[in-house]
Amino acid sequence: MTDKEQKIVIDGTEYALSSLSQEARTQITNLRVVENEIAQLKARLAIAGTAKIAYQNALKNALPVDTH
Repeated sequence: MTDKEQKIVIDGTEYALSSLSQEARTQITNLRVVENEIAQLKARLAIAGTAKIAYQNALKNALPVDTH
């Protein structure tokens, strides 16, 4: 194992990627894909939340003013 070899830490234990089974490497890839998807969904949720606030403010501005 060289110093430049890719490593991963799982539950506090460091592993050389080359020492892991194909199944383990596949699951690491799956986890990375899912983590990326979660990050994208969180970003989309933040955008939607911002849009919701803007629409709520626009609605408030479009309502008639109560003169009582």
